[in-house]
Amino acid sequence: MALFFILLLGFISIVTALLMVFFSGKMIPFADANGQVLPGSLSEKSWVPINGVEMGMIIKTRDQTRPVLLFVHGGPGMPEYWLNESHPSHLEELFTVVWWDQRGAGLSYSDAIPPETMTTTQMVADTISVTQYLRQRFRQDKIYLMAHSFGTYIGIQAAAQAPELYHAYIGVAQSVNLALSEELAYEFMLDFYVNDKKNRELLKKAPYGTAAYERIRDRVMHEAGIGTTHKMYSVIAGIFLAVMKHREYMLKEKFHIWQGKAFSKNSVLNDEFRQANLSDIVTRLNIPVLFFSGAYDYTVNHLLTEVYLEEIKAPKKHFYLFEDSAHSPIFEEPEVVLEILKDLIL
Repeated sequence: MALFFILLLGFISIVTALLMVFFSGKMIPFADANGQVLPGSLSEKSWVPINGVEMGMIIKTRDQTRPVLLFVHGGPGMPEYWLNESHPSHLEELFTVVWWDQRGAGLSYSDAIPPETMTTTQMVADTISVTQYLRQRFRQDKIYLMAHSFGTYIGIQAAAQAPELYHAYIGVAQSVNLALSEELAYEFMLDFYVNDKKNRELLKKAPYGTAAYERIRDRVMHEAGIGTTHKMYSVIAGIFLAVMKHREYMLKEKFHIWQGKAFSKNSVLNDEFRQANLSDIVTRLNIPVLFFSGAYDYTVNHLLTEVYLEEIKAPKKHFYLFEDSAHSPIFEEPEVVLEILKDLIL
């Protein structure tokens, strides 16, 4: 009996240690070779009142005097800081990076948020308000605005409304016309799975636009290498488990990521995004514009993105196609991205 209790105590100790590692939620600072925190660095999780909602953000930098980069994540409702652990972007090498969780998402999730506030107009206003907060906090007249996937739908509208706040706009997997992009992805997968009878039959029985297709969409896209990253073949391993084992999120915050994703997906915002065509909404930007697209990206079709940039009027604009990336070139080919961004800053 004594041996049993000793073993049980040992098991409990191991589980407790693992929980402390995986669910402590403490931010990991930037440190030198001796483990000393780098002077002037910042590794912070904080909440700020923005337009009536406590909004969470993670701020990372090796030097707080560097230019501020506000990252507007995808989804709707899916923060991306967790992906920066398995696929380091190294953006903090150049910037003070602000991984902001949008209204109703992740660190900003609350069941007290009125669903009627989950609109495009409100999200654009939130982006501008967060920008104003960051300008004041870091004493910078302008910041850089980077948006990804769904976030580009919000981010580009914020940049168009308030160009005086930004040095430049960087659209990663810039959305244009989601409905057409999704239709093209479906057609691509029918060809891709031509020798995979099981998946091809599933797709034919669950055509684009049906609830049945939505249930299999993420799996078949990732297995085809056209999802989050070109080499992320499993949604469970690549996304769900990556979020749940992330050391800088508390357990409650991890659950809020999934609650926020569901909340945002069932919002008016999601309906607006799915029906929108940005070619009719934003036709001019009065700041430099960079679009980053992956050659394997069918989540947001890169050909539509390139054509859209040709139509936009801007003082400077450039389209970059990343040959080894799918939907997330800043995480898939970070070295190339950093070289481009160095030139942008200079």
